[in-house]
Amino acid sequence: MGIHARGKRVHRRVRRLVDYPRSGRAGVRRWLPSWRQLLGSAGLFALTLTALLIGVYASVDIPDENAGIHREANVYYWSDGTQMVSTGEVNRQNVELDQIAPAAVNAVIAAENETFYDDSGVSPKGLARAAVNMVRGQETQGGSTITQQYVKNTYLSQDQTVTRKVKEFVIALKVDRKKSKEEILEGYLNTSWFGRGANGIEAAAHAYYGIPAEKLDPGQGAFLAAMLKGAELYDPAGGKANRERARERWAWILDRQVDVGLMTEKERAKHRTFPEPRRQSRSTSLGGQTGYLVDVANKYLKQRTGLTDEELARGGYEIHTTFEKEKVAGLERAVRRVLERDLKPKTRAADRHVQVGAASVRPSDGAVVALYGGRDATEHFSNNADTSGVPVGSAFKPFVLAAALQHGVSAPDSPLAGAEQSVLADSSYAADGTLRRATGEPDPDHPTLRAALYPGGNATYVRLGKDVGRERVRRTAVDAGLLSQSMAPLEPSFSVGTSTPSAIRMAAAYGTFAGGGLRHDPYSVTKAVKDGSALPGLERPAPGRALDEGVADEVADALRAGGKDLGPGVSAGRTGDQDRLRTAWVAGFTEDLSTAVTVFRVKPGEPRLLPMSGVAGKDSRRGNVLPPRIWAAYAGGK
Repeated sequence: MGIHARGKRVHRRVRRLVDYPRSGRAGVRRWLPSWRQLLGSAGLFALTLTALLIGVYASVDIPDENAGIHREANVYYWSDGTQMVSTGEVNRQNVELDQIAPAAVNAVIAAENETFYDDSGVSPKGLARAAVNMVRGQETQGGSTITQQYVKNTYLSQDQTVTRKVKEFVIALKVDRKKSKEEILEGYLNTSWFGRGANGIEAAAHAYYGIPAEKLDPGQGAFLAAMLKGAELYDPAGGKANRERARERWAWILDRQVDVGLMTEKERAKHRTFPEPRRQSRSTSLGGQTGYLVDVANKYLKQRTGLTDEELARGGYEIHTTFEKEKVAGLERAVRRVLERDLKPKTRAADRHVQVGAASVRPSDGAVVALYGGRDATEHFSNNADTSGVPVGSAFKPFVLAAALQHGVSAPDSPLAGAEQSVLADSSYAADGTLRRATGEPDPDHPTLRAALYPGGNATYVRLGKDVGRERVRRTAVDAGLLSQSMAPLEPSFSVGTSTPSAIRMAAAYGTFAGGGLRHDPYSVTKAVKDGSALPGLERPAPGRALDEGVADEVADALRAGGKDLGPGVSAGRTGDQDRLRTAWVAGFTEDLSTAVTVFRVKPGEPRLLPMSGVAGKDSRRGNVLPPRIWAAYAGGK
């Protein structure tokens, strides 16, 4: 009897550690993780992140305080390397928390971190936002708590990096455990930047209201809290837009205090009028012309390096300028002597409220070697050498002539070799630059272009500007060195000086005529050093070709008649009796120096220019005798 045995193969399923893609599923469901997998992944991520944070927390210690929170000064140097001025220690006066008005403290908490007394000192959302911004290539600035901002001010740099943000986060956790909330808040208020050179709320209270921090009322405290958002945008001294932003944030902070329970509605109702801060003042170390020199150097430094007002105010910079001490003193001396001699404000009303601005630039490279910004930078805050809103008048006409020559009009007495075909369709200019009538006869009402530069000749240049094209004139002036934002609308009077360049820019642009058509943009800082390292971006601006050399030489030659009474070898343009603008100018150059001087009248607090008729006496119909006298006294060293 045979036995047939039939064997069976047993299949066993081997379980994977992670069932993904999911077995037993088909289509899209095979690739969708289960809820267990999702939960497990989230848990693993949380454990990993926790372990990472624990590791970072253990490895990062609270560092020593930054030395910069206790010092420093910026030092400015003359062109010869000698010290011009030290701006002094950082403007900070540390105070205890009970020396700060509670209303101001509440305003800061409401504006910056209403959960300050309850939180652990950090904002996880802020750190996450910083990480997201880094991925997007944006700044890592995120919403920080007061503790984090205190840590940044006291222990870390101002760099906007994720590394710094993570350190800030960890150190803030440790500081919150080590220090009381009152200590942190006191440190934050003493180290924060409020603008106007004020580090800390005590210095800010004096800078904006002339009172100690303990006397701040709720409205003033809310205003200072608004400055923490960025004084460069909110200080009303920065202009109308700044004031409007400050007013809106001030009101929001007061309302916010009510919302978070730090102020009653009744108290809020008492503060409906914006507390205007006092006018910005300067340190007495910046008296005379020094404050104006520092102002110009700082503007140039910020423009070229990207430094902010806050970074400069924190100090520690050695700033080497182009200013020549003797020339600055000589220019100030010339202005003062002429004004003291020729003006009689006590007996002649027309001589009151007279302002002078002047600047000297080296044509060979654009270095600003001297300027006169006003009688004293601690008393007259506007820098008249770098001002706007002062029309330049007939001193602008050389740019019209340059545009005409550049585009085909022959210069008087000397046809320009190789000039372009004239763009003047009616061929109304003879080879010597004289306007002609339709019949071809000379027009006796219009002198040659050379003769029309000085004196008078406005009608000739109004006509010339129209025929050449006022847009071409504008482009020529900007190419020569004037700023496009100072250009006036292209109306008929544009060609006779309705634009408003500064004295610095006029001196530099006239230097283009002196330099054979090469433009050298004005510069005032040669080097800035911080912690032993030179800041990048301060290389001397490269020259650019603005005009054909022949054109520049023709204009310079035509200007010599205007400079004959200023000294030997001077070429100059100026305003005259035909000018109807309320300003007086002279701009001229020698081989070594290009200088512009402007005189105008304005009452303090009133931007409208006053008439110039009769300034300096009956022989000065429009005050236009003063700029040439100042120019000549400066050039002659009298």
